Amino acid sequence: MSKIASNEEWLAARLELLEDEKAFQKARDDLARRRRELPWRKMDTEYLFDGEDGPTSLSDLFGDASQLLVYHFMFHPEWDAGCKSCSFWADSYNGSIAHLKARDVALVAISRAPLDLLLSYRERMGWSFPWVSSATNSFNYDFGVSFSPKQIESGQANYNYKEGNAKIEELPGISVFARDGEHIYHTYSTYSRGLDPYNETYQLLDIVPKGRDEDDLPYAQDWVRRRDEY
Repeated sequence: MSKIASNEEWLAARLELLEDEKAFQKARDDLARRRRELPWRKMDTEYLFDGEDGPTSLSDLFGDASQLLVYHFMFHPEWDAGCKSCSFWADSYNGSIAHLKARDVALVAISRAPLDLLLSYRERMGWSFPWVSSATNSFNYDFGVSFSPKQIESGQANYNYKEGNAKIEELPGISVFARDGEHIYHTYSTYSRGLDPYNETYQLLDIVPKGRDEDDLPYAQDWVRRRDEY
């Protein structure tokens, strides 16, 4: 338990923390600006995904928007359910689709599992975001979220911009794309702890007394379950 304070002591401590929170938010705003100012790289590979309406190109995933968010959802072709941690994140962004669309942004999840498995799992979890399969292309490998056993064994599985650190075949991430006329550009990708800000539940846990309460667990998200498994 934290120190118990008088009203005056509590307010003084709160105001002191508020100054740090304001400084942090200003730094975060600056970081967001620098992120948006990163150079773009033109996409030259023609990816074709398996979607609900048939073969779907990367351009098709934009719909009417000029900006595209891709959540790299961990779902190995041999799994019978999606990753529980990626499911934890999906519960946050599933409700954002309409709001993103209002700001010229489309969002889609992409995984290597077959489409029928993806759609079945989506139905189970009660989600509505678009989900396509990259089972027949190199998209996941090219964006550093899927790795072959050979890559892992040889130390060539590079995750989160670090050489040879991936130890499993599927890992999560978010990538951002922009479309200008007929051209598509990759503008940003983030992985690992870079995904933290996009999990609504974690942000809420960060303001309660116990926080995420994960220090004594075997690993940080050991407590996480799919919504229908608690």
